[in-house]
Amino acid sequence: MSKTLRWGVLSTAKIGLKYVIPAMQQASETTIAGISSRNFDKAREAAHQLGIPRAYGSYEDLLSDPAIDAIYNPLPNHLHVPETIRALEAGKHVLCEKPFCINAADFTALRAAASKHPNLLVAEAVMYRHHPQWQFVIRQVRNGRIGEVKMVQIHFSYYNTDPQNIRNIADYGGGGLLDIGFYCVSSSRWIFGREPERLVATQQIHPQSQVDTLTAGILDFGSGTAIFHCATVANAWQGIIITGTEGRIEIPIPFNPPPDRSAIVHVYAGGGEELFQTEPVNHFTIQAEAFASAVAGNSRFLISLNESEANQTVLDKLRQSASEARWVS
Repeated sequence: MSKTLRWGVLSTAKIGLKYVIPAMQQASETTIAGISSRNFDKAREAAHQLGIPRAYGSYEDLLSDPAIDAIYNPLPNHLHVPETIRALEAGKHVLCEKPFCINAADFTALRAAASKHPNLLVAEAVMYRHHPQWQFVIRQVRNGRIGEVKMVQIHFSYYNTDPQNIRNIADYGGGGLLDIGFYCVSSSRWIFGREPERLVATQQIHPQSQVDTLTAGILDFGSGTAIFHCATVANAWQGIIITGTEGRIEIPIPFNPPPDRSAIVHVYAGGGEELFQTEPVNHFTIQAEAFASAVAGNSRFLISLNESEANQTVLDKLRQSASEARWVS
């Protein structure tokens, strides 16, 4: 493999074209070498638009190209596991968009494929965890800046009622919980540093699409609780408040801070307020650099398969709780 990690992108999905690929093109030790679509004209147009040297009219053509080292998989949720497995079988490293799976049972096949290719890195793209505002927040929590964490309150919502959008198609793994509830669960678990002991959830299910348009949940970590709301039919807004025994931390834009301006974190502790500001950064760029570093053997990637499976297990339990209208261990 060349020193620069040569990426191939599966599909011309909007998240890739608009957000991730341009950011990855700014990463060191990384180049976007090709992009594929089941429609060659779409692949060629995307390649021209983004300055990508190769376009492929099928995923198979991209996977079989020896000039590609790693695959970025931004396909709809139901295709994450099968196409990731195909990429591993083709000898490619894989960075797959979240959620890795529609349910935790899918990890059985994924782990089996990964175990056959121990020299390949396969990981979930949980971009927010690479942002320096989160590195700061977790340091403050771990060093006891706000005392023992007792409450985490999270809100994440947007408004999308388009029935053709993949987020509103049940067979594609749509719904608010898998899309943005993912972040609520992932960040809660990271803040507390362990798994919840029990949980409860309620959901509003769209009568036609059968996807959840609003999910509210409580995660009981024993020493404290996380409460979250996620919705796909509400005004676009997000935020986190972490309250401890000696202070609190507020993150105004926790999951997709604009890359062209500073991210801000408020820390209220010791009778005063600290305003922490990052330099303008793009967490998709940092994520790509971290993946390339891990492939080169210079570091360990932040998100392991164990972490991804544990998060998906909690998401599964939340759906179970909402369906059965009870607390679930």
